[in-house]
Amino acid sequence: MSEKLTRIAIVSSDKCKPKKCRQECKKSCPVVRTGKLCIEVQADSKIAWISETLCIGCGICPKKCPFGAIHIINLPTNLEKEVTHRYSANSFKLHRLPSPRPGQVLGLVGTNGIGKSTALKILAGKLKPNLGRFESPPDWEDILKHFRGSELQNYFTKVLEDNLKAIIKPQYVDHIPRAITGPVKMVSELLEARNERNVKAEMIDILDLKDVQQREVGQLSGGELQRFAIALVCVQKADVYMFDEPSSYLDVKQRLNAARTIRSLLDPTTYVICVEHDLSVLDYLSDFVCVLYGMPSIYGVVTLPFSVREGINIFLDGHVPTENLRFREESLQFRIADVTDELANDKSRRFQYPSMSKTLGDFKLNIHAGEFTDSEIVVMLGQNGTGKTTFIKMLAGVLKPDEGQQVPQLHVSMKPQKIAPKFQGTVRMLFFKKIKASFLHPQFQTDVCKPLAIDNIIDQEVQNLSGGELQRVAIVLALGLPADIYLIDEPSAYLDSEQRILAAKVIKRFILHSKKTAFVVEHDFIMATYLADRVVVYEGKPSVEATATAPQGLLSGVTQPTSGPVSTSLAVRWTRSRRVRTTTSSLTAINGMVWACIWGSLSIFRYIL
Repeated sequence: MSEKLTRIAIVSSDKCKPKKCRQECKKSCPVVRTGKLCIEVQADSKIAWISETLCIGCGICPKKCPFGAIHIINLPTNLEKEVTHRYSANSFKLHRLPSPRPGQVLGLVGTNGIGKSTALKILAGKLKPNLGRFESPPDWEDILKHFRGSELQNYFTKVLEDNLKAIIKPQYVDHIPRAITGPVKMVSELLEARNERNVKAEMIDILDLKDVQQREVGQLSGGELQRFAIALVCVQKADVYMFDEPSSYLDVKQRLNAARTIRSLLDPTTYVICVEHDLSVLDYLSDFVCVLYGMPSIYGVVTLPFSVREGINIFLDGHVPTENLRFREESLQFRIADVTDELANDKSRRFQYPSMSKTLGDFKLNIHAGEFTDSEIVVMLGQNGTGKTTFIKMLAGVLKPDEGQQVPQLHVSMKPQKIAPKFQGTVRMLFFKKIKASFLHPQFQTDVCKPLAIDNIIDQEVQNLSGGELQRVAIVLALGLPADIYLIDEPSAYLDSEQRILAAKVIKRFILHSKKTAFVVEHDFIMATYLADRVVVYEGKPSVEATATAPQGLLSGVTQPTSGPVSTSLAVRWTRSRRVRTTTSSLTAINGMVWACIWGSLSIFRYIL
């Protein structure tokens, strides 16, 4: 009986279509053939229902379902006693909860759809945990009894008795303008209305919001929205502060400032919880880490808290030593291309562009002459507003230089920073309309579509996709268009750590095999250094005047002492502002010496690479 209780039967509501199939799951079930109601599909049913008690785990119905809507999963027996929440029958199940501690930052790391947002809602008091009993939810007395002896018992007791106030910085900042109602819509006015801690001026200064104070929220860019959302949370008084992916759309300098701002919220009675996929930012922010593993949209399990170094290494390695459990077959690794600056400069270049300048309103961009060739990825490093996209538009011929210089005539395929889907139809229909030839090519399927797990969302409506799913679709669309240059603008946004590694490998493999050139704008330093054959560094003052250097080697580019976000002085400030961690993990040794040359004593990244 215990084995039956640890079996999960998941039916995806967006994939199951009983009226469009022959109910193969019910007809092929051996338990149904014996006369027992293991799978039920009625005439008016929107989705099938599977009895987890009667299911024997034969695995026939998932194979027979034409839409891939069914998943039968066998879990370890001990997890059945640790169910925290389940939404309904045949739906996602969360096991355990992260344990926040006052005066410390709890970091959460795991793939998308694994239960991080569900855990945040429960800890914020916005969702009452039902301990898996969704039909007859327990009262708080039973919930406290379930967590007795743990830190969560004290936490939930405070939630009930002290009425803790919790604030969540949402994951999708693009939705913030639609959520703001009322006559007050200016950035400065909204911050002043919530300025309970009297730190508005400080937040505006450190988060660089001076130039957008009198702007409406609906006019803000992605990075400006992210910084505004962080500031809006930090100016308020609360007992629990929660930040869901605070680094999306931010450049390296802004990520450091945002992380410093979040840590400034700490006091002996304050809880701070942060979900972050940029592992370097997670390290900088957190005092301890909980790893979430499982199967996305099916079940999630929260580990016990680990030290930051140990927690990140566990996530990358895919093995939890305290439970002797492997949740991923392969460890996640980055291997930076071993290309010295001298070898990079010796390559014969096929394309050249002259020194150029472009003035757009009050902003001026100066570009040093450079060159690039086939099968090369050039990563552009610089703050937001320094003209990275302007430079690409000039290479594409969309914008003309001020002084009439000629650039090579090139075809460009671009993945924009912000993705606003307008297509009415499924992902498959979108691919057939935009990139039919590439999508049907077996090599493109092998190199791009399968690693990005497009098959899982191929028949979903584009309008219903999440941020991470839209990002993967946009990467496929950009790579599927024939072009000389591929511009990939922030491919890591909304992707979890595992998906970022897969996306980086897909982009690198595609550019190498297709013998094309890619210009990538990326602020996740780990992903940027993995992708880069060479880098273009942007210096100057954002939105006023900036200069783009010629493409140069990775080592000299990231250590170049400039006023930009990848400066040596910034690295020193980052190192001094937090304790330096060391590690003896095998993951450290992969490229420790390379990073030692790049960052010196900055060991934040070493164990990740």
